[in-house]
Amino acid sequence: MNRSARITTLDGLREHLQWAIELEHATLPPYLCALYSLDPERNPDAVEVVGGVFIEEMLHLALAANLLNAVGGRPVLDAPQMLPPHPRPLPHGDRSLELSLLPFGAEAIEMFLRLERPTPPGAPAEGDDYETIGQFYAAIEDGMRHLCASLGEEEVFSGDPARQLHAGHFQHSGGRLVAVDDLDTALAALEEIVEQGEGMGRGEVWDGDHDVHHPDREEVAHYYRFEELRSGRRYRPGDTGRSGPTGETIGVDFDGVQPMRHNPRLDDHPPGSEIRTAQEEFNHTYCAVLHLLEQAFNGSPRLLSVATGTMYALKAQAQALMGMPDGDGQTAGPTFEYVPPELRRWSIGDQQRIVVLADGPYVVYGRVPLRRKHKIVSDTGHALTWQTGDAVETEDTYALCRCGRSSSKPFCDGTHAVVGFDGTEAAPGQPYAELQHVHDGVGISAQRVGELCIHAAFCIGRTRPIAAMLADTDDSDVRSNIMGRIDHCPSGSYSYALERGEETIEADLPPAISVLEEENGLASALWVTGGVAVLRADGEPLETRNRMTLCRCGHSSGKPLCDGTHRKIDFRE
Repeated sequence: MNRSARITTLDGLREHLQWAIELEHATLPPYLCALYSLDPERNPDAVEVVGGVFIEEMLHLALAANLLNAVGGRPVLDAPQMLPPHPRPLPHGDRSLELSLLPFGAEAIEMFLRLERPTPPGAPAEGDDYETIGQFYAAIEDGMRHLCASLGEEEVFSGDPARQLHAGHFQHSGGRLVAVDDLDTALAALEEIVEQGEGMGRGEVWDGDHDVHHPDREEVAHYYRFEELRSGRRYRPGDTGRSGPTGETIGVDFDGVQPMRHNPRLDDHPPGSEIRTAQEEFNHTYCAVLHLLEQAFNGSPRLLSVATGTMYALKAQAQALMGMPDGDGQTAGPTFEYVPPELRRWSIGDQQRIVVLADGPYVVYGRVPLRRKHKIVSDTGHALTWQTGDAVETEDTYALCRCGRSSSKPFCDGTHAVVGFDGTEAAPGQPYAELQHVHDGVGISAQRVGELCIHAAFCIGRTRPIAAMLADTDDSDVRSNIMGRIDHCPSGSYSYALERGEETIEADLPPAISVLEEENGLASALWVTGGVAVLRADGEPLETRNRMTLCRCGHSSGKPLCDGTHRKIDFRE
């Protein structure tokens, strides 16, 4: 390669690996538009091809992030440069190749073939203005080898191993998500990216993996999958790139495609119009995916499943857009335009907060401690107190299951998207002071909001409920008993002051989230204490209180707040 263009510094290597992240991401919007425009019943083969390539491009994105993290960089995804207007060139690539937002069809197939084109034999490595993706990654490989030879592997691969994603984080592809910690694993990651795109050995049709849809046959590399769609035939053993595919036919029904307008823009429609409003909603969701991916690649790898789960919402939003007529026999489509974080509200800053994702989990920011609490009951089953258990290890930012179906509770594993969880929020919007009913005693004024009750039963007692005990509060022991029971009410449904209208007295609770377990192993709510803010899916905050309880069984009628339904359905963890 041109020695003046060689990557000769660690900063240069990190810069090129960030470009790799931008490159891999740039392929996603065009693939998604083509995929969502297809009628899966009329075009199952095309859906299989485009969907499979998209998933593997997600894998390549994760591999590029692993590579950058391994050399001490920080992957950036939630940034304006990730979503320039379409049509657009590949980042730092050949300007003659433009990526457009198109429905599936001959024009889209030609664009994908140009994008995935194999590197010609003998073509030089190119770190900038590259003609093929393989040449770009060859420049990165050359730079890595050069730096390892001159600086030593330990100096080059100095990143935090905890930031690496591995196979347990991504299981949707026949490819390998390689954790990178030295030159050998870095070369394996680069090989995975290039071979899935253009084939093994830079000349073979196959990429070395088994086809996830057809485990009995080898997987064809991306470029040759699109050749199959263009020619209408599959590759079979013995076929080469020169021979073309000679196997069984593939049916492509070009009439079974939504005629999406090419390269739509928000400015095509006035503010407040139906199409523009739907496009803006899609952009908010897509930028949420970028935000979650950035968090996943920067120390919170479990959020990768949350990001991929959020993509299910993208599918529904895109398909709804492609069902909206947009003149000239065309339909609307997603615009993939960047939404600044300040317009999203919930994704800004590092302050402690809990964000409710639409039909998804709770995302917890600011390293809020997570622990377990177990209810202690009497021999007769009456609630006595809460026992604090072990702290639960978390990432810097983490997601807690809201649908009740995760296999890794209390954490989210993306199951909400697969099962079609309906997380519609119906919590009362009025402040506590407007909802409360006040019951006065002697030296105590008890306040209660029934809508917040989760039936933890501290207010009932062994003999009399709090409401009946208030008549005897001239006895300080009775008064003390009431105060203690109210302090144990996790939802804050009950609270108290010394006199009506005075400041409410609250227990001194730390900012934390407690995973509650009630009697007989019953899984209860998430107990949020210490005034940690909770934001609804629309970014608006719930009233911040010293204690509140969030539903984690998925069945509360007052989501995101718990209403005690976990008791009725015998929810277990």
